[in-house]
Amino acid sequence: MTTSLPRIAVLASGRGSNLAALLAARERGELPVDFVLVGSDKAAAGALRLAEAANIPTLALDPRGYPDRLAFDLDLFARIAASGAEWLVLAGFMRIIDAAALGPWVGRIINIHPSLLPKYRGLHTHRRALEAGDREHGASVHFVTAELDGGPVIAQARLAIQPGDDELQLAQRLLPLEHRLLPAVLRLLAERRLQWDGHAARFDGRLLSAPLLLGPQGLTPQE
Repeated sequence: MTTSLPRIAVLASGRGSNLAALLAARERGELPVDFVLVGSDKAAAGALRLAEAANIPTLALDPRGYPDRLAFDLDLFARIAASGAEWLVLAGFMRIIDAAALGPWVGRIINIHPSLLPKYRGLHTHRRALEAGDREHGASVHFVTAELDGGPVIAQARLAIQPGDDELQLAQRLLPLEHRLLPAVLRLLAERRLQWDGHAARFDGRLLSAPLLLGPQGLTPQE
């Protein structure tokens, strides 16, 4: 008896570097999933070109063609559902999703965000960390809820801020960690080691009281 792979849809608005990391992990045999759709709100997004090259179905919807955000989101999520996706990964999708469209998917959507949540929800996270004088920065993967960047945090990658770091340098040094973090979390979901219990994340059956941390050997619970 064969077991089908978890079916994954991805949404991205930009060049798709996190999508590229997911595809590379799959090619290395480290990510046992089936990508069934890559969607974007921008027809020129590099993520769509990556998906096309990998023979993954793509979808580009222009928000300007809809009367409001809710109409766009409802159509987008109807098409994601029609793809057969079980999980949705937001990999640089730069839109706030209406709660009415999001509701049926809560617990099945994860997002990667370039800060140590709950710090710095929203945009310009690297700049805000530097302006605050933080000694540490990082990235988080969290379950998506109606609250902006506010769902339960699953895992984080942490990075020391160096003297002289500027916004661009900090972003460039963090990106390789993001590219390890997101595939590692998706693998745990694919292996059913990570689950949503309706309110929080569970790892290996236990309530995740603190985010998993990315280290040299992958994701591990905090002591």
